[in-house]
Amino acid sequence: MENIDFATLFQGIGTMMASGWFLASARIFLVLLGLLLIYLGWKGVLEPMVMIPMGLGMVAINCGTLIMPDGTLGNLFLDPMLSDTDALMNTMQIDFLQPVYTLTFSNGLIACFVFMGIGTLLDVGFLLQKPFASIFLALCAELGTFLTMPIAAALGLTLKESASVAMVGGADGPMVLFTSLALAKHLFVPITVVAYLYLGLTYGGYPYLVKLLVPKRFRAIKMVTKKAPKNYDAKVKLAFSAVLCAVLCFLFPVASPLFFSLFLGVAVRESGMKHIYDFVSGPLLYGSTFMLGLLLGVLCDAHLLLDPKILKLLVLGIVALLLSGIGGIIGGYIMYFIKRGNYNPVIGIAAVSCVPTTAKVAQKIVSKDNPDSFVLGDALGANISGVITSAIITGIYITVIPYL
Repeated sequence: MENIDFATLFQGIGTMMASGWFLASARIFLVLLGLLLIYLGWKGVLEPMVMIPMGLGMVAINCGTLIMPDGTLGNLFLDPMLSDTDALMNTMQIDFLQPVYTLTFSNGLIACFVFMGIGTLLDVGFLLQKPFASIFLALCAELGTFLTMPIAAALGLTLKESASVAMVGGADGPMVLFTSLALAKHLFVPITVVAYLYLGLTYGGYPYLVKLLVPKRFRAIKMVTKKAPKNYDAKVKLAFSAVLCAVLCFLFPVASPLFFSLFLGVAVRESGMKHIYDFVSGPLLYGSTFMLGLLLGVLCDAHLLLDPKILKLLVLGIVALLLSGIGGIIGGYIMYFIKRGNYNPVIGIAAVSCVPTTAKVAQKIVSKDNPDSFVLGDALGANISGVITSAIITGIYITVIPYL
C-alpha cells in the first residue's frame, strides 16, 4: 500500500494540491458557488432551469480536473480554447460536451433556439395597442446598455469588451451571449455567466428599486381606459412580424439570426401550427435553456475565469442592470406626465426585457398597493418592445463597434 501514489490515483485531489494555493482556492470557491447556485435554484430564489445545471456544472468541472497525457491540467468535458481543426476533431471524440459546445454554443445556435422559444411567448398585439408608450419605455430602459459602455471603457476595457458587458443592461441572456461571441470572444464566458447570474436576481431585486423610486401613491394608480383596446387578429400580427423581421434584417444583417429566430417564434405562435408551437415553446425552449445553463457551468473552470477583468465585469453587470431599471422608471414618470396622471410609472420597469419576469414584477408590485389596478397588458407591451430594442442595439454594436 505504501507504493500507491494517492495524488495520481485520485487526480482531483492531486491536481488541487499541485496547482498552487491561488488556483486551488479559486477552484474551491467555484465549487462552493456552484453548490450555492444549486440551493438557490432549488429554493426558487434563482431560475432553477438555468441555475441548477449551471451550479452542478461548476462543481463537476472544478472537482474533475485531471492530468492530461501531455502533462497539462485538463478535463473530459470540453475545451473552449481549441481552434486547430485537427485537435478539435480529436477532442470531439473524447470530451463528451465538446460536440454540443462546438456545434451549438460557440456559433450562437443555442442562443437562437432560446430566442425562437421566447418568440412563441410574445403576443405582439400588446405592442400594437400602444406602440408609442411601449417603444418609448423600451428605449428608456436601455439606459444601462448605453451608459455602461463609456463607464467600462473608463475602467480600462476595450471598446469591444465594453459593448459586450454593456449588453447585460438589456437583461436578455441570449443577446449578451451573441454580442460577446461576436465582439469579445475571449471574455464571453465570464460576461455571459455574470449576465445569467444577475438576471436571476431581477425578480428579487427590482421590486426594491421600484419601491425606492416610486412612492405608494404612484404605484397605486389605476389607469382609466376611455375606449376598449383594439384586438388585432393573427393575420395582422403575422404580417407585422414578417415586415419588421425583413426591415431589421435589412438594416442589421449581422444580427439577422437573432431577428429571424425571434420573429419565427412569433410566426409559429400566430400561424396556428399547434404541434410546432408546442415543440418550440416547450422542449426546444426549455431544453435549450437547460443546456445553456449546463454549458455555462462547465465553462466556469478556474483556469478560464482567472482574469483580472472579472471583478470589473461583476461591478459593471450590476451597474448596467441598475441603470436600465432606473431608466425604465424614469420613462414611466415621463409617460405619467404625458398622460396627465393616467399612467402608472411602475410599468417602466417592465421595459427591461427580461421576458416575462419584469412584466410580472410590475403587476405584482401594483397589485399589492391597489388590487383593482391591472397594468399587465401595458407591461407586456413594454416588455416585448424591450426585447426588440435590445436586439436592435445588439445589431448596432456588432456592426459599428469594430469600425471605431
